[in-house]
Amino acid sequence: MASRGTVKASGNFNANEDAETLYKAMKGLGTDEDAILQLLTSRSNTQRQQIKAAYKTLHGKDLVSDLKGELGGKFETLIVGLMTAPLAYDVTSLRNAIKGAGTDEKVLVEILASRTAQQVKDIVAAYREEYDDSLEEDIAGDTSGHFKRLLVILLQGNIESDAQALFKAGEQKFGTDEQQFITILGNRSAEHLRKVFDAYMKLSGYEIEESIQRETSGSLRDLLLAVVKCARSVPAYFAETLYYSMKGAGTDDQTLIRVMVTRSEVDMLDIRSEFRKISPKSLHAMIMGDTGGDYRKALLLLCGGDDA
Repeated sequence: MASRGTVKASGNFNANEDAETLYKAMKGLGTDEDAILQLLTSRSNTQRQQIKAAYKTLHGKDLVSDLKGELGGKFETLIVGLMTAPLAYDVTSLRNAIKGAGTDEKVLVEILASRTAQQVKDIVAAYREEYDDSLEEDIAGDTSGHFKRLLVILLQGNIESDAQALFKAGEQKFGTDEQQFITILGNRSAEHLRKVFDAYMKLSGYEIEESIQRETSGSLRDLLLAVVKCARSVPAYFAETLYYSMKGAGTDDQTLIRVMVTRSEVDMLDIRSEFRKISPKSLHAMIMGDTGGDYRKALLLLCGGDDA
């Protein structure tokens, strides 16, 4: 499948040359932030890992540590994110969401609802490898109720389920059998779920989203809606996530950074066109108006262009 990302691998790539460019950008007084962001946003993540290795070989130092030493704030967070391999980035994001002060439910919802079944399996294995802990146990210990149950089901990465059961669970009223409902929505096949949603609509006269809005609240509602939205369209889900990270007063920079980093090589082109459907302004224009400095420059390069 052709990548729908805005960031592509560089054609005439030379890891040693790139490592030197970065070394020079940080050497001596002052830092050439522009050189750093121009280079890193025009290389794929795989290439960035090769640059990291070349930098270590040439200079005996860790590139990410050097970048952290020279940069600061949101710009630093963004650049360090770009330097992290995708699997490690997800694993670290989840760990911080669980182990930080209070649980960052938003991160749990976003990652577990949007990643493929295989990606979730890889995340679970890498989490154990990295922290010698069970992701399932850590999440279960930090959450409760139906919200916890659905997260745990999503962690199983199951792909089969039965549409009929959902009708029974949702026929009279959503709340009749939340457990059944949750089990089925935890099913990972988007295609299957879309058929289920269509059938649910025929049976109940409601879109599944309406029933969820009406019958649930809080984190459970957020998670159920995220699962449904991702089954319908992952790029549309992320377009909405980006929109709400910038809409209104203040910016949720953590979310903005996380989505721009994780989707830049996957489906940013599709996210941009979905964004245009829900927002009077393009993603490019919204980032332009909501951020500043090198942070903005780098985000706009990841966005990769404007959509009039």
